[in-house]
Amino acid sequence: MQSDQSWVLPDGIEETLPPSAWHIENLRRRLLDLFASWGYDLVMPPTVEFLEALLTGTGEYLDLQTFKVTDQISGRTLGVRADMTPQVARIDAHYLKNDGPTRLCYFGSVLRTKAEQAGASREPLQFGAELFGSKSVNADIEILALMVSSLQLGGVKNLHVDIGHIGIFSALANAANLDAFIKQKMFDALQRKSTPEITEVCELAGLNAESRSWFETLATLFGTGESIEESVQCLNCREADVVAAVKQLRDFISLVQQRMPDLAVHFDMSELRGYEYHTGLIFSVFVEGHGREIARGGRYDDVGKAFGRARPATGFSADMREIMRVTGLDQKATARAVLAPNLDDESLRTAVLKLRASGERVVTALPESMSGAIEDDSQITSSFDRQLVKQGGNWIIQPLQQKSQ
Repeated sequence: MQSDQSWVLPDGIEETLPPSAWHIENLRRRLLDLFASWGYDLVMPPTVEFLEALLTGTGEYLDLQTFKVTDQISGRTLGVRADMTPQVARIDAHYLKNDGPTRLCYFGSVLRTKAEQAGASREPLQFGAELFGSKSVNADIEILALMVSSLQLGGVKNLHVDIGHIGIFSALANAANLDAFIKQKMFDALQRKSTPEITEVCELAGLNAESRSWFETLATLFGTGESIEESVQCLNCREADVVAAVKQLRDFISLVQQRMPDLAVHFDMSELRGYEYHTGLIFSVFVEGHGREIARGGRYDDVGKAFGRARPATGFSADMREIMRVTGLDQKATARAVLAPNLDDESLRTAVLKLRASGERVVTALPESMSGAIEDDSQITSSFDRQLVKQGGNWIIQPLQQKSQ
């Protein structure tokens, strides 16, 4: 006997119904047009691959997020992609093999064993863009600008960007000679910005006063772009790699403010999202009233090394479902269809074909609903806003007139 719960989907998995599905598809088309106008070529990586290919190199951090299945043909373990970026990096390194900069974009579903953040989907509709082959800060600026343009195209307003640099923490950890265990504990404490935990880790590691001050101070260094100079002075670390990473962060923020003066910019020197993945500058986008990031990006140099070519790389990704939630488009029904009567009329069929060719959505009434006449039906009036009527031998569009009571 079939269970009453047979239609229930797993936690974090959802299906998209009309009109939301059309909103997503229309936005997908517009986003791909935007990427193309910036010179990005579309790639379509496979949904499943041999597990070792998915988890090669920087993809190893995805192991716990990857669903595994057995291939009935080869007997080998397959993985369902949890992130498309490593796949795109493999395409650049192994298949395209361009010497100069390569710009690639993508759109597709990914599947994760657990949601990355509370309330997020386990099946994001991921889209993004990657720029390979350039170490220039201009490449990072381009990716950030494209990310912002993509979100604005999707209707996201009042966004602000948090910028960090993975290299600052990495350089401080190296300078303090933290082993892998302590480094991970420090990473966790910094993510929570918990001063007592940071102090506890410092004591566990036996750090001297100078090294301890680096990490305790790092957790407090965040704010608007204008206050970064003060934070740089507070860190007070002269290690060459730390100084270089901080300078790169400061210079990048300065460039962002010059080229995108209307963008709200914040920095956070202890921002470590994507630590296992990124190698340098990182950025995340937030909007007021929404606790989760809606897009993220940054630099992940040499990601293609595991595939035979070490290439500088920077890029961003976002979840279409998250954008729909932020903008509210998934709850906004549209009524932009034209209702055509169900009549055997050649001139009517010609008019309908012309309207459809021009981009109009025209639906012919079926006998089950109205027998060729407009009825006062709530389902009909919520789906259509106009109707085709014949006047003077011509079919014209008029506002939908409900049948009077």
